Amino acid sequence: MKRLIIITLLVLAMPCAAQVPPVLRPRGLEGESETFAAFRLKLDSLVYDGAGDVRILHVGGSHVQGGTWSDRLRTRFLSLRYGLDGGRGLVFPFAAALTNTPVSYTTSYSGLWDSHNCIKADGEDLGLTGIAVEVKDTASRVAIDLARTGGPVLRQSYAFNRVDVLGEGEMEPVLLLQGRDTVYGVKGHHFSHFDLPYYTDWLQLFFKGEGSYTLRGLYLDRTGGGLTYSEAGINGASSSSWARCALWADDLRRVMPDLVVFSIGINDIQGRDFDPRRFKEHYRFLLRQVRDVNPRCAVLFSGINDSYFKGKYVNPHTPDVEEAFRELAAEFDGVFWDMYEVMGGAGSSDSWREAGLMQQDRVHFTPAGYRLMGDLLFDAIMACCPNVIPSERSESSVSHAISKP
Repeated sequence: MKRLIIITLLVLAMPCAAQVPPVLRPRGLEGESETFAAFRLKLDSLVYDGAGDVRILHVGGSHVQGGTWSDRLRTRFLSLRYGLDGGRGLVFPFAAALTNTPVSYTTSYSGLWDSHNCIKADGEDLGLTGIAVEVKDTASRVAIDLARTGGPVLRQSYAFNRVDVLGEGEMEPVLLLQGRDTVYGVKGHHFSHFDLPYYTDWLQLFFKGEGSYTLRGLYLDRTGGGLTYSEAGINGASSSSWARCALWADDLRRVMPDLVVFSIGINDIQGRDFDPRRFKEHYRFLLRQVRDVNPRCAVLFSGINDSYFKGKYVNPHTPDVEEAFRELAAEFDGVFWDMYEVMGGAGSSDSWREAGLMQQDRVHFTPAGYRLMGDLLFDAIMACCPNVIPSERSESSVSHAISKP
């Protein structure tokens, strides 16, 4: 027994093998886009002058639903200026659908809820979130909590005082706030709007009346402008999944983004019958809706990561997807970020896994990997169109902006 204890202590005392970091190939954004240059100018105005409202939407699969990647980007954008928070934006009560909630907020539920998402459903009642829950019982409730546990003391609160409940039905949605105040909304087309009596970071949603209500999500906003970074991600969703969401454009009007980051594609190549033509047609359907809702909206294709097919061999379709993104970017005045080449190209997921940045399936990243990918994409965005900063504002304007808190 004593010998076993000694051996155990010796093993624990041995230095662990160092994880070798992967060889990164940082790249900027490809393409010359007027809409993206306009977005950068609008962002610069918000950062330097503290005026305006900038909204970003990130759409994808499990990379986005997990929330670590988008939350890193959100945090980096908000770090550009103190007090830049413009609201948390699009959220969904994922707990009621029995699936994971993005890491930046928590959800809870009570009662009975039926759920479906864009993976298999026909999509007639699905919108921007790609998922919906249906309630038929007035005792059933969902709650959204933006208060983070742990982390830095000076973290963003994401308090809001305006809410759009995306959904419809015979029942009436009602909000219950932290102070136990009950707030009724004004019904619009496929949504209900609520003006709150004060700022809060928590709400509970319940329903009155008879019948049913299909909930597609909530948009949490605040007066006064600022920067909002929303995510819409569904585990396993491909381009065809999102294209079947019939109310996608209706909900997009509530968000009205200045930039849409498209990260859909990794799930399109998990089968053996990847068709670039069909892939681009699904994307064109979504891109036309973006242009119809906001003709000046910028579009960024993030590309997809190197991955393994069923854990057995390097997926051969990744370069085909990257080339499709380049063609779509040229067609729709977008920009493209080559994630595949940034992480090292074919087979690079092995080195990322060895460095503790990818999971064993070599498809998904670890939290550290998602944060690194967020940093790399943010740096590429901020390095793009550098001429819009000095050429569009005077030295006194910049000095005045720097003097602000």
